[in-house]
Amino acid sequence: MSNSIVLNERSSQQSGSQIRELRTSGRIPATVYGKDIGSVSVMVEEKSFLATIKENPRAILMADIPTKGKKPVTIQHIQKDPITRKILHIDFHQLNMNVAMDTKVTIHFSGEPIGVYEGGVMQVELYEVDVRCMPDDLLSAFEVDITKIGIGEHLLVSDLEFHKGVEVLTDPTAVVIKVSPAIEAELEDESAVATPVVPEVDKPTA
Repeated sequence: MSNSIVLNERSSQQSGSQIRELRTSGRIPATVYGKDIGSVSVMVEEKSFLATIKENPRAILMADIPTKGKKPVTIQHIQKDPITRKILHIDFHQLNMNVAMDTKVTIHFSGEPIGVYEGGVMQVELYEVDVRCMPDDLLSAFEVDITKIGIGEHLLVSDLEFHKGVEVLTDPTAVVIKVSPAIEAELEDESAVATPVVPEVDKPTA
């Protein structure tokens, strides 16, 4: 938990024009929620925030709130403009470092499956898994060596070896990645495109 970020307080009664002015000046309005502090309206420098979360958006941040002190937080929600994708607002959640948390961990795939060199097609089914752990045990990402996966073989969630203290909540039988024969993969793609979505229609009552 080495990342720190400064959250300066702002009035919770700001008007729409004041919020727009805030964003124009390179700052993002945000709110911190927590058992100890309730709800606190804050703002954060956009450049600083983006640089802090670049490597791991789910990392635990040490938020420095001038009137509240330093609090461990995670990002609960980021609201973005649907067109420009610019960040409009951020919700932070204060953590209790003594209580387990539910979150997601991104899977990073290392190497190239041997099955791909043999003519197979790699298909990734999951890019992240749900886990439960203490905040200090939170992983930024989970590295998986996929070089030994051959044609017709796959890797399940149950095959992922997390360190002690991390409970995986995702279905252990779920496929993470597989290597299919080229023809089979093409048929799966064609089936996904060709299968029409039929809307449900209520039957008329007599």
